[in-house]
Amino acid sequence: MIAVADNLVRAAIPCPKPNPNLQFTCAAVNLRLGRRERGFRGLGGMEFVSNLGRSCFGGCGSGQDRRKVEVHSASGGEDVFAAAHGGVQPDHLVIMVNGIIGSAADWRYAAKQFVKNLPDKVVVHCSECNPSRLTFDGVDTMGERLAEEVNDVIRRWNGISKISFVAHSLGGLVSRYAVGRLYELSMTTRDRSFRGRIGGLEPMNFITFATPHLGSRGHKQLPLLCGLPFLERGASQTAHWIAGRSGKHLFLKDDDDGKPPLLVRMVQDCDDLQFISSLRAFKRRVAYANANYDYVVGWQTSSIRRQNELPKPNLLLANDVKYPHIVHTEWGVNSDEEANQSSSAIGTQVIDLEEEMIRGLTQVSWERVDVSFQKSRQRYVAHTTIQVKSYWLNSDGADVVQHMIDNFVL
Repeated sequence: MIAVADNLVRAAIPCPKPNPNLQFTCAAVNLRLGRRERGFRGLGGMEFVSNLGRSCFGGCGSGQDRRKVEVHSASGGEDVFAAAHGGVQPDHLVIMVNGIIGSAADWRYAAKQFVKNLPDKVVVHCSECNPSRLTFDGVDTMGERLAEEVNDVIRRWNGISKISFVAHSLGGLVSRYAVGRLYELSMTTRDRSFRGRIGGLEPMNFITFATPHLGSRGHKQLPLLCGLPFLERGASQTAHWIAGRSGKHLFLKDDDDGKPPLLVRMVQDCDDLQFISSLRAFKRRVAYANANYDYVVGWQTSSIRRQNELPKPNLLLANDVKYPHIVHTEWGVNSDEEANQSSSAIGTQVIDLEEEMIRGLTQVSWERVDVSFQKSRQRYVAHTTIQVKSYWLNSDGADVVQHMIDNFVL
C-alpha cells in the first residue's frame, strides 16, 4: 500500500488485499494497467507516485483535501482508488472496455472524469483482459475473457448492486457478447417478479463509442476503403491475415460448424447466450457515432442505421455550447417502428445480412448520439478522439465524454 498524505510518502510492501468493507468518500477507479507496463518494480517509488497522481486523480476532489492513495495488485493488473474514512461505498460498477490493439490506458481520461463528476457514486473498472494483440482472438474468445474478468471484479467489490458498460470500437461487440454470457433472471424481493441481471447486478447503461455493430463488410462500413468495391472485396478476403479471428468476425467471414456469422447470431438469443435479452435488461442503450472523418468505423454501422435513416447534413448542428461536437441526438427511438421499416437497398448478400442485424438489434430501443469533429484539427483521428484515448492528441473529444457522464443513469 502506498499512502500519500500532505508531504509524507511511506511505502509498505507487500500490499494487502482490498477490504470489501472499506468506506469510501470518493469514487473508486480500477485501472488494470498490467505489471509489465506499470508495475511498481519498473519505476522508482517517487516516480510511480507522481505518475499515479497525474494519470488517475487529477480531477478527484480538491487539491487541499487530505487523501490516501492505495495501489493493490489484482489478477495481473492494478486496482487504484482514493479513499477516506467516514463515507459510503459506491454501489454502481462501470466497466470500460478498449477496442482493437488497445489497453486499459485508452479509457484513463474518461475514468478520471467519472471520478471527478460522480464522487461516491461509481466504481470504474478499466478492463485489461484483452489488450494489444489479444484483440485478434475473436469476439467470442474476448467476450468470454471479459465475462470472467467482470465476475472477478464483482466478487472483489462487495456492496455493488448496479452495473454499466462503456466500450470503444471492437470493445462494444466484445461487451455485447460478455453481457449475453453474464445475463441471468433473478427474482426481486420487493414484488417477487423476475428481472434480468448481469452478473447478479442491476443493468443500467450500455454505451458504445464508434462500435461496428453491423460489422465492417461492404457498404462503406470501413471508410478507409472509400467504398470502392474491389478494395472492399479484397479487405473481406484478407482481413483474417491482419486481425485474425476478429477480422473474420468483423467481415462476416466466419462459418463455424455451418452456423451464420457470429455478429448475425448476436442479434438474437441463442443457445445459452442471451444476447438480446441482456441488452433489453439495461435501462438505456446508447450508440455514440462519428458522422464523418472516422476512417475505421462507418457512420451506419456505429449508429445502427440504414443508409436512408442517417440524418441529413443540414441537421448536423451543435445546439449546446457545452457539447460543441454533439451534432445530433435521437433519444429512445421506438424499436417497434424501426424493426418494421423496410430497407430501401436490399439485393446483395451483404445488405441482407446487414438488414438482419439492424432488425435484430432494433428489437430494443437505442439512443443515438452523432458526433462531428469536422472543424477540429483532430478530425483525422476522430476514431480515437471520440473517447479521448490520449488527451494530448484527442482532447477535443472531452465534451463527448462529458456528455456521456452528464446523461449517465445512476
